[in-house]
Amino acid sequence: MAELPLRDRFGNVLVGHRSVADEPLDRLAAHAAVSTSLIVVVYADSVLMIFDSWRRQWELPGGTREPGETPEGTAARELDEETGIRGLPLSLAAVAEFHLTNPERRELLAVYLGRLEVIPPLRVNDEALAFRWWLPSDPVSEDMSPLDAEIARRVVHARPGTVHPRTH
Repeated sequence: MAELPLRDRFGNVLVGHRSVADEPLDRLAAHAAVSTSLIVVVYADSVLMIFDSWRRQWELPGGTREPGETPEGTAARELDEETGIRGLPLSLAAVAEFHLTNPERRELLAVYLGRLEVIPPLRVNDEALAFRWWLPSDPVSEDMSPLDAEIARRVVHARPGTVHPRTH
């Protein structure tokens, strides 16, 4: 695993990552709003990555919470919208802390884990132009988000309750 903080080509920084086992998200995020949810979808030893139409890179499915939506509801909705996967049981796996650019802000992201027994048909759409199954043991290509890849690696290899310390 990479040492944190970890920066991407856009200047966004993954500052911290805390593995959780269904701890109350409200308690973990008491000091900042959880505005986004990401989903690590695992089949066998591989993680589902989507090619994002806007950022033009491979990344995890996920997106921003809508008013009144829970982080888990956001994860389920975004997974359906971006891939066509519905009804996959999701468990809270981690909370990741970011310093983001454009606009400049600090955010906490809820990270959910879903495991597939079979690969369903995936739906290309305006947000996800393509799909690939990535082995977390493989190198991160130049066209992949190093931040999302690191989150996926940590979720796949985490023991519940593991804290990955923040460094500044």
